[in-house]
Amino acid sequence: MNLEYKHLLPADFAPDSRVWIYQSSRMFSLGEAIQIEDLLNHFVENWKSHGTPVKGFGTMFFGQFIVLMADEQATGVSGCSTDSSVRLIKEIEQLYKVSMFDRQNLAFVRKDKIELLPLGQLQYAVDNGFLHGDTIYMNNLVQTKEELEQNWLIPVKESWLAKRIKLENSQKA
Repeated sequence: MNLEYKHLLPADFAPDSRVWIYQSSRMFSLGEAIQIEDLLNHFVENWKSHGTPVKGFGTMFFGQFIVLMADEQATGVSGCSTDSSVRLIKEIEQLYKVSMFDRQNLAFVRKDKIELLPLGQLQYAVDNGFLHGDTIYMNNLVQTKEELEQNWLIPVKESWLAKRIKLENSQKA
């Protein structure tokens, strides 16, 4: 699985541009992904904050993660403009019968594909060799473009998850 995505991010956005990552409960089909990309492009082209266009970016990565970005050095993002982006994601949820707001479902790269795991099963997964410290975790909590570039795909041992689990006994998965 090719995990390269940074070259797809807009180079002209400031490092502190705000980022929102929404993880789908399943991978989208190619047809669905193309439709969603169209929805994202239309949204970004018309995204406004108090009537002023937002310098925005929206895309899907790995067929399962929607990333929205706003360069606030151009236009600040208000509560109303953030609400409009949430409405878009809720619309996608309804159209494609997926969950996009479940923060209890964690994503990992395992055996060259994205696997979802409920937070409550994290220690069990480590204890049984499903996950280990070097397993790549999709840290959807990143908030800026810079964090997206540096801290989105990180080993479990370098993430906030490392404080919630014991990794000593984990085997390579």
